Amino acid sequence: MSFNKLADQQVAGKTVLIRADMNVPMNDGVITDDTRIRASLASIRFCLDNGAAVIVMTHLGRPTEGEAKPQDSVAPIAARLGALLQQNVPVLDDWRERKPIVQPGQVAMLPNVRLNPGEKKNNAQLGEAYASVCDLYVNDAFGTAHRAEASTVAVAKSAPLACAGILLSAELDALGAALKNPGRPLVAIVAGSKVSTKLTILDSLADKVDLLIVGGGIANTFLLAAGHPIGLSLAEPALQEESQKIMAKIVAKGGQVPLPVDVVVAKTFAADAPATIKRIDEVAPDDLILDIGPQSAQALAGLIMAAGTVVWNGPVGVFEFDAFAHGTEVLAQAIANSKAFSIAGGGDTLAAIAKFGVGDKMGYISTGGGAFLEFLEGKSLPAVAVLTQCACAA
Repeated sequence: MSFNKLADQQVAGKTVLIRADMNVPMNDGVITDDTRIRASLASIRFCLDNGAAVIVMTHLGRPTEGEAKPQDSVAPIAARLGALLQQNVPVLDDWRERKPIVQPGQVAMLPNVRLNPGEKKNNAQLGEAYASVCDLYVNDAFGTAHRAEASTVAVAKSAPLACAGILLSAELDALGAALKNPGRPLVAIVAGSKVSTKLTILDSLADKVDLLIVGGGIANTFLLAAGHPIGLSLAEPALQEESQKIMAKIVAKGGQVPLPVDVVVAKTFAADAPATIKRIDEVAPDDLILDIGPQSAQALAGLIMAAGTVVWNGPVGVFEFDAFAHGTEVLAQAIANSKAFSIAGGGDTLAAIAKFGVGDKMGYISTGGGAFLEFLEGKSLPAVAVLTQCACAA
């Protein structure tokens, strides 16, 4: 994978347009977590430190194109970014009527890109409009790399030069190292409520990994496919055959899918529901499996400690409820303490990492959700593919 990188560019005296992912959670106009804004600072500061003017664009929420509402404004993001950079960051509402003039060392923002008609359809004319404000376009939004949109693809085709930002470059380098030339054994932890949403990912990983650890509703479906009782637990019985094929594929190449031998169950899905540890074959018809049991957690932790590479997407239990968080915590600590290179991604995974305080011990934490999963699946990411095309055409 070859593409231009921001860190290799001479940006002095240039206007740099950076597509960041600052889609932060907000409550009544107040940012509740600025992690994504902070993650974007490396590229912005690189440009500022090297004499460039910077214009940042991002999406926020899921607004209707052409129908701006107060909650769709990026003004709170601009204010927070300005506080972090210790300068005023204006929002250029009239950027299409007159070309923005931003001085070297200064930062400005475009309005929410999702408000622009044609953004989600990757409109070429909108891409040209974005490109017209800059000398250099930088994509630093890995979280949107799996979507072909005007601010991630069309703009790159029209810009004088397109390159990957520091965050995007780091994401691609880390993911490439984890999957293309991994230390062995390669362990993947994939959990979630449904097999159907991750079936193609599981099937793709079956060709790559030595060990596939499944959790949540996915594990329940696999347990059902292996002939174990799961009571009223979340599962997809119609996908038992597909689950059996995935397990058989891994076993046929010498790998394994270690299923839980004990689980933590409750009668209701609630934080205060009494938790009971049971052997898997003791699960009652009215039980809900909400976590893996301590014996299973320790066995999986041992496998993780012996790994060369660990890819983690999804908690193995309802970690938001303390009574059902033990399995995810044990695995998180095992990943943190393992000598393996580890990469973790996905919203619930990041929340678990934060809850158990192991972020500083992860090899790499991906900011992407859907993009992370599609990379694991082996799919081409449109926003990355266009950067490669632009590099080859230069």
